[in-house]
Amino acid sequence: MQALIDFLKQTGFYLFSQGNWKCLIMIGIAFVLCYLAIVKKFEPMLLLPIAFGMLLTNLPGAEMFHEEIFAGGKIDWASLGHAENGVYNAGLVDYLYLGVKLGIYPCLIFLGVGAMTDFGPLIANPKSLLLGAAAQVGIFATFAAAGALPMFSLEEAASIGIIGGADGPTAIYVTTKLAPQLLGPIAVAAYSYMALVPVIQPPIMRLLTTKAERQIVMKELRPVSKTEKIIFPIIVTAFVALLVPSAAALVGCLMLGNLFRETGVVDRLSKTAQNELINIVTILLGVSVGATATAATFLSTKTLLIIVMGVVAFSVATASGVLIAKLMNVFLKNKINPLIGSAGVSAVPMAARVSQVEGQKENPSNFLLMHAMGPNVAGVIGSAIAAGVLIAMFG
Repeated sequence: MQALIDFLKQTGFYLFSQGNWKCLIMIGIAFVLCYLAIVKKFEPMLLLPIAFGMLLTNLPGAEMFHEEIFAGGKIDWASLGHAENGVYNAGLVDYLYLGVKLGIYPCLIFLGVGAMTDFGPLIANPKSLLLGAAAQVGIFATFAAAGALPMFSLEEAASIGIIGGADGPTAIYVTTKLAPQLLGPIAVAAYSYMALVPVIQPPIMRLLTTKAERQIVMKELRPVSKTEKIIFPIIVTAFVALLVPSAAALVGCLMLGNLFRETGVVDRLSKTAQNELINIVTILLGVSVGATATAATFLSTKTLLIIVMGVVAFSVATASGVLIAKLMNVFLKNKINPLIGSAGVSAVPMAARVSQVEGQKENPSNFLLMHAMGPNVAGVIGSAIAAGVLIAMFG
């Protein structure tokens, strides 16, 4: 009888009655995120693993993830490798989370993204770099706003600001370096807003442009040679690594993946990076990040502010790209459609598709997709550089 009682006391159902009611709220949030991923198809590739990781870590008694092992931004290697009475103190997610904590998963994601990215539109129209750079205003504006609040340290403010880049892996990479205690809320916010690009951006784009501007037809991009495409990732890697050494890991992996794609001599590596590698890492990254969203860290005033400031960061980034495009038109003979400025955020290729859709609403014969891909891929590089700058300043 005592054995049965002891067993019942170890169940999650019993533990819920022992002051673990906050876990029920987190499990409810995990269910909502699962719904958004499965039914609404909001970034399901990452939102679904994140939601399930959140579910696992908030089930009382499961002991999948232990925040104390990673407290203070450090790793308690003794807890990971030490067993008491034959039972290890660490759980499964504790070991998987090492790939996040050590910055391995985000860099491997960038390797796969690089292998899937065509930098041709950016090379054909270098002015796109300005639009990609303009979108990074959202990062630094939000960093300044969060840094002015007494409840956030400068490291935490930098991690919140990076949400404006609309680049999940970059947000995770910066947060693990600067403010690992906020990883759960920031990751959920970053990927949620990436999924909401078609909802958030169009009203801002329409508000800041006239009907005539949205109808501007852009000239066809020039063809880009294979030599240019091969040289580009090598030059960018060297330049960025020399300018912002702390961004070398992200940009280097991004450009290595692209080099795999463009050379045509390592098709197996390119296909692996585009498919098997990025898919496996996405699962590990999503579950690990979701597991950091424990009730103790997620249910707080800070989390609510992060969610609010994240959408502000993303909105400012979108607006900055559009406004810079309008400013450029003052000096350009061949006008650019300001709608492509919104694609300067890193949500590839979703942001570019939104520019295409909004442009065709005003002019069905207008095709902006390839033009928008220029600032879109420039935004990926820009957010990685911004991440490097923040890490160099506060890391």
